Amino acid sequence: MKKNLNAGNYRKWSGYLGIVFLLASCGTTAHIEKDDNADFSRYKTFAWLDKDGEGRFDKNRANDLSELRIREAVNKELEKSAGWKEVKNRPDVLLTYDVLVEKGIKQSTNPVYSRPYSRLIYNPYTRRYTTIYYPSQFMGYERDERPIREGTVTISMIDARTDKTVWQGWTTDEVNSKNLTSREIQMAVRSIFKKFDVAKN
Repeated sequence: MKKNLNAGNYRKWSGYLGIVFLLASCGTTAHIEKDDNADFSRYKTFAWLDKDGEGRFDKNRANDLSELRIREAVNKELEKSAGWKEVKNRPDVLLTYDVLVEKGIKQSTNPVYSRPYSRLIYNPYTRRYTTIYYPSQFMGYERDERPIREGTVTISMIDARTDKTVWQGWTTDEVNSKNLTSREIQMAVRSIFKKFDVAKN
């Protein structure tokens, strides 16, 4: 009975720990900076700035798809959270973005446990064998390093009348390649705009 109870507790707590580590690994942390003197209540419209000022005459259009995905994701968040609308003439706010992907090293520390095991013990008084269960034991930590790519997405807002940056949000997370996927872009933008609360500005 004790054997089954210990084994059941081990499996149960292992499952709980697995869920906790899985949840901790999901999601990214976003950071924001804002101009406390800016009155966000008067902002209703926005427009995007060209990345290099060349507009439709730009000959370097290799990242058009990524730019489109970022703009669509930001537009969706602004319309949903603030009710802002994208316009072509006389916007209140100008938007721009930056994406930086660079190589780095990820360090992790993982707990190490021994394997649980059982032993048969002979009882000379009852002349029977009995099973003793030895649960898993904590043995220490194992350090690991591996090369990764980290992608940082930054969204900036500029007051169209004063040319002052009034809000900036950014987040960094591990990415699979030098070009962010649609899912990575959406997760980054969503994480940033979770901290964009217009009502508190």
